[in-house]
Amino acid sequence: MRYRTSPSPLTLSGTKVRVWSHGASLLDRIWGRWRRRKGKMINFFVYQYHSQRGAVYAALLVMLLPVFWPALFSPLGHASPSMFSEWNAPKPRHASLLKAALISEIPNERKSELWAPLAPQGWKPCIPSASITGRPVKSSGFIQVFLDGGLNQQRMGICDAVAVAKILNATLVIPHLEVNSVWKDSSSFEEIYDVDHFINVLKDEISVVRELPPEYAWSTREYYAVAIRTTRIKTAPVHASANWYLENVLPVLQSYGIVAIAPFSHRLAFDNLAGDLQRLRCKVNFQALAFVPHVNTLGEMLVKRLRYPKHVRSDEYIQEVVDENVSNDGNGKYGKYVTLHLRFDKDMAAHSACDFGGGKAERLALAKYRQVIWQGRVMNSQFTDEELRNQGRCPMTPEEIGLLLAALGFDNKTRLYLASHKVYGGEARISSLRNLFPLMEDKKSIASSEELARVEGKASLLAAVDYYVSMHSDIFISASPGNMHNAMVGHRTYENLKTIRPNMALLGQLFLNKSLEWSEFQREVQAGHKGREGQIRLRKPKQSIYTYPASDCMCQG
Repeated sequence: MRYRTSPSPLTLSGTKVRVWSHGASLLDRIWGRWRRRKGKMINFFVYQYHSQRGAVYAALLVMLLPVFWPALFSPLGHASPSMFSEWNAPKPRHASLLKAALISEIPNERKSELWAPLAPQGWKPCIPSASITGRPVKSSGFIQVFLDGGLNQQRMGICDAVAVAKILNATLVIPHLEVNSVWKDSSSFEEIYDVDHFINVLKDEISVVRELPPEYAWSTREYYAVAIRTTRIKTAPVHASANWYLENVLPVLQSYGIVAIAPFSHRLAFDNLAGDLQRLRCKVNFQALAFVPHVNTLGEMLVKRLRYPKHVRSDEYIQEVVDENVSNDGNGKYGKYVTLHLRFDKDMAAHSACDFGGGKAERLALAKYRQVIWQGRVMNSQFTDEELRNQGRCPMTPEEIGLLLAALGFDNKTRLYLASHKVYGGEARISSLRNLFPLMEDKKSIASSEELARVEGKASLLAAVDYYVSMHSDIFISASPGNMHNAMVGHRTYENLKTIRPNMALLGQLFLNKSLEWSEFQREVQAGHKGREGQIRLRKPKQSIYTYPASDCMCQG
């Protein structure tokens, strides 16, 4: 169809409109349609304006709620869950087992067997007190490392740093401990470990300095954070070999006299290293890394109060009343205690992707946490709760670890020390465990606020206290695998101390069976944990020397 241009073309917002030759009626229709559309657009912008004002008022209301109604936002475990709570106290998931465990009688023979210390296994530490290989005459330069993670991950990094300094004939600067996003503790190496002891134990192995000399004072964490620097190594592969360091790090060290390695966690292999380097790592872990005196003093005080549990309780704190002459009553319990490491914080609960019985609100809260922290990239999320439990990939709840302990033979007279940072769900989540073990204690229940003042609010120092108490306990058990579990398994194996390793796959399957009776559950648990109480296991390829020190650091004889 042919068309002509209107002698007086109509312009709408700068656009010329060509009119069909059918006449003015079509032009009138176009004009009317445009006016109606313009009116709708005006109405839309008016609606948006009022909507935004409403959103601003709503946001202000939410921000002011905690000011005018603080009770709605009380911490979990200190008040009943509010309308805004992400977590509602679940009912016991294994009520019938709990009921049976509370009235179960433990034979004396089982108690004696359970509390008996490990018999000698024919292995002992083989680290000599003197130098392993000798200190180099001339240092090739300074090496700095920046360590992520919590106390125990950083501890392994320190041991690796000493070994790398040995490989490179370098002088190690006291490692820098990064602030972890979960633990949020800025404590330095010097605030956790006895630096003089560390340097003295290693003086015949490597040179260690507290800080860099003035000519290298520019080499700081801030210096490496703002730009790419030639003296920083940021490409060290996980479990790198000794040759990798000689080929990639030593040339930088020789050129500049200093090198900084970050990140450094898990950056040294466990296999194909010289025996003297492996033993040096153990020497650092088990001899050189001693806590600062005030941590040891506090830990020793807690151990003493756990072993001699006569206390006068007051409203503010527990005053110690100790009978130094108390003796064992023959069944192995009096004066003895179990350390339970219960890591059940929100970070672990979310990362596991398991269902812990907190209902829809809890599942949504943990899913949101996974999205915010890991952008939803959590491997376990692809499996169902049942699949994860069958594979032993779900951390035990306080209720479940309590049932495990009861099935193993611990009763309500067992003194239990709870080593934990923060339990997701607070006291309400722990109530089932406390019902089973009313003598359960933690740092705050057996020490005053004044005694805890130097470590309070500092996750690494609190973990150091727990480490000390755990190493001095008669039995150690952890509710889930992790760095603390691995550190304790390794260190207590080295000292031949009883350490129970939960059979997570077996327990996951047992807890899924809702028809299981207590006698059968108890029988399966005890059978499934024979040989899992601290018996020596030789390290296999790719396994950590810090969890399995035999045979690299332990000798037969």
